[in-house]
Amino acid sequence: MSRRNGAPSGPKDAAPPPTDLTQDKQARLLSSEAGHFSLFRALHMADFITELNGFCGVMSVFSSLRYCIQDDPTDHTNLYLALGFIPLGLFFDFMDGKIARWRKKASLMGQELDSLADLISFGVAPASAAFILGLRTPIDHLALSFFVLCGLTRLARFNVTVALLPKDATGKSQYFEGTPIPTSLALAGIMFWWVRMGWIGESLPCGVWGQGKWWEWHPVVGLWVVHGCLMVSKSIKIPKP
Repeated sequence: MSRRNGAPSGPKDAAPPPTDLTQDKQARLLSSEAGHFSLFRALHMADFITELNGFCGVMSVFSSLRYCIQDDPTDHTNLYLALGFIPLGLFFDFMDGKIARWRKKASLMGQELDSLADLISFGVAPASAAFILGLRTPIDHLALSFFVLCGLTRLARFNVTVALLPKDATGKSQYFEGTPIPTSLALAGIMFWWVRMGWIGESLPCGVWGQGKWWEWHPVVGLWVVHGCLMVSKSIKIPKP
């Protein structure tokens, strides 16, 4: 009987001692009440690389915002920066895993950091760039929000189910359920091409439907909706490289 039903706690109810000494040490540092900067001392090298992924996502969003307030809308430097920080974040996303395996130091903290950083770099940042490029109607906003929330849900599902997925000989999951959120790099590539061709603002491909009406929207926002649906798909299983 579980403790939730009011059964007394006994030896069988006690959690087994952690077998991963690295995670045990990190857990003790994170829960420690004493010591300055104990949080930073608990982070591994791979965790700091993951933070750089999140940094790239934040800088991408800031670059999009800078484009909003600049005086010359024909200067696309900030747009290129906003889109360029996304693949740079992907580089750090790959590197943190390699460093964790090299140093043989994986942690639950690192797993959570990785998901949160991915949400910024490959969820919020591409949606912000799409807004800057011209997807600004209320329906566009709903579609972009749907994309970000699908990414959020996909990452949460991964954190919950990762221990249950089939593993290979190295202990790595054999496949992804749904498309991984870093595949939004494809959307960044499409937007980069639009900027190069000058297809932004009123010149977005396929134009705007229902202009001036309450249901005004840009058909190209469907790319973000489809991508969101692919991320949360249960039937799509993509082998891990």
